[in-house]
Amino acid sequence: MQKILIAILLFSLSKSFGQTTPPKLKIAHLTDNFYIYTTYSNYENSQVPANGMYLVTDEGVVLFDTPWDTTQFQPLLDSIQFKHHKTVNICIATHWHDDRTAGLEYYRQKGIKTYTTKLTDDLSKKNNNKRAEHIINRDTTFRVGKYSFETYYPGPGHTIDNIVIGFNKEKILYGGCLIKGVDAKNLGFLGDADTKAYYNTLKNVEKKYPDPKYIIVSHSDWDNVNSLKHSISLAKKLKGKN
Repeated sequence: MQKILIAILLFSLSKSFGQTTPPKLKIAHLTDNFYIYTTYSNYENSQVPANGMYLVTDEGVVLFDTPWDTTQFQPLLDSIQFKHHKTVNICIATHWHDDRTAGLEYYRQKGIKTYTTKLTDDLSKKNNNKRAEHIINRDTTFRVGKYSFETYYPGPGHTIDNIVIGFNKEKILYGGCLIKGVDAKNLGFLGDADTKAYYNTLKNVEKKYPDPKYIIVSHSDWDNVNSLKHSISLAKKLKGKN
């Protein structure tokens, strides 16, 4: 009996000491020189992940969106420097909500070139959110080192200003919050959405990028390429309710 009690005690202690606080920042390799970073924030009493992406090039690192967790602005830069021995030179935010833009001012002060569209800048200003230093006035192709990518505005959806970013050669579609994961039961927060246009906007994305190999979404797992089709299905149901 004593041996059993000791075994139970040791098991309980091992479980207690084995419990660790989840990391505030995760970085995972996507493909080639592309990496997904994830931070977390409390939303409706739950810790919700927010995915961003970065690309390592010979001319520095390009960051897509900023951490949702404001304590992770510098740790992300430090992690990239430690892992790749390179600094972030460019940061592009994909819409005005603070899970995408919160770090823009911090990164600008670090000498990083920050970008949003004119529409995103207008909405950020209106809502007292952080703003970028540089404005994208139309769909634009960026070339950094041997890589090129394009910003694309498909129309209003999650917000009226949401853009996606396409890497045609690598077949990567960075969808941000416009596209939901395959586990999503609905299109998420719609307080700033255009519910009537959402379906057509997603169809525009599908037409523009018909055969992506990777689709990166903001608040779900990003390893399922069916997320766009699933989001279109959700938006079609939503459209029917309008």
